[in-house]
Amino acid sequence: MRENLSRTERTISMIAGLGLAAAGATPRPNRLLSAAALGAGAFLAWRGYVGACPLKAALMQARQGRARLPAA
Repeated sequence: MRENLSRTERTISMIAGLGLAAAGATPRPNRLLSAAALGAGAFLAWRGYVGACPLKAALMQARQGRARLPAA
């Protein structure tokens, strides 16, 4: 997958991801919520490190596909 994030998006993803993962790693009464925060934080940190987001790529591809449809 090629890079599709700007430097700003990467920085924000890394900071938010690490913060969310740290919050999810602390012991809490609701383990499911902690696991979800840890997973989401890990994804955001990975997204920022790699510089590519599969979700953004899919949305951009869908947007381009809609733009090519002929007008009815």
